[in-house]
Parts: sequence; C-alpha cells; structure tokens
Amino acid sequence: MVQEAEKYKAEDEEHKKKVDAKNSLENYAYNMRNTIQDEKIASKLPADDKKKIEEAVDQAITWLDNNQLAEVDEFEDKMKELEGLCNPIIAKMYQGAGADMAGDDDAPASSGGAGPKIEEVD
Repeated sequence: MVQEAEKYKAEDEEHKKKVDAKNSLENYAYNMRNTIQDEKIASKLPADDKKKIEEAVDQAITWLDNNQLAEVDEFEDKMKELEGLCNPIIAKMYQGAGADMAGDDDAPASSGGAGPKIEEVD
C-alpha cells in the first residue's frame, strides 16, 4: 500500500501543479474582468485600453474552456501573455490616478488658511 502511494505521489504532485496553474489563470482572468467592470476603475480607463483587456480576458477564458487538459507550461504561458497585456495598462491607469490625486492634494494645502486653526488654550 505504501509502495502504491509513493508510486502515485509524483503523478499527484504533477496534477496539483496543473490544477494550480489553471486556477491561477482563471482567477486572474475573472479578477481582471471584475476590475475593469468596476465603475471607479472603468471611468479612469481609456475605452481602447478597456476593450483590449476585455478581449484578452475573453480570449483567455475561451482558451481555458477549450483546453481543460493543457499542460502546466501552457497555462503559465497564457497567464504571462494575459499579465503582459493587462499589467502595463492597469499600472499606467494607477500612475495617472496618482498624479491626479497628488495634484488635487497640493492645491488646498498651498491656498493657506482655508481650514480650521488651532489656538493654544491655558
């Protein structure tokens, strides 16, 4: 019985890697889809970038549906391909949002004295 367990251990580990790779790709694709459908983010994304991500996510999901028995390498390659397209767009969006927010935060601080003042009381 122990010999059988050891015999199938490598197969089980390989199957686990395959399932983990498939789940990672699937989770990333659906999370990205939900991210771009979120109103806060969708309003900051240019329409063409949003469309690129939607198409890439749809292609990845379709590929997953058609390739349930793919190997770990194939799932990882598809994941890198999807990340390679989505990550720069999302990073650019956050950098743009950060610049906008920084600009907004600086304006009230430099106006000098619009807010409440603290006085020392004995």
